[in-house]
Amino acid sequence: MTFRPLHDRILVRRIESEEKTAGGIIIPDTAKEKPQEGEVIAAGPGARDESGQLQPLDVKVGDRILFGKWSGTEIRLKSEELLIMKESDVMGVIEAENTAKRAA
Repeated sequence: MTFRPLHDRILVRRIESEEKTAGGIIIPDTAKEKPQEGEVIAAGPGARDESGQLQPLDVKVGDRILFGKWSGTEIRLKSEELLIMKESDVMGVIEAENTAKRAA
């Protein structure tokens, strides 16, 4: 079974956070909060504006995103818990830092 979001909706897989703090303290499951970071695994074609033109999404499949704590609707597909949310619920895209410096 495959899932294709409609309009400006995206399908997101939460990225689990670390189970240890920087100091080495293990965080129990009962004290953990749901992660607010995820990976886009499917995206709709975009929303239509008032003139009927398709406005493509700013996020794409594979992007790592940050979203609000209560954003989206939780679903279960193939025994995996996922989120469906509108693109407007996304706060930002996490981009990988380019550590290589360019030669001057």
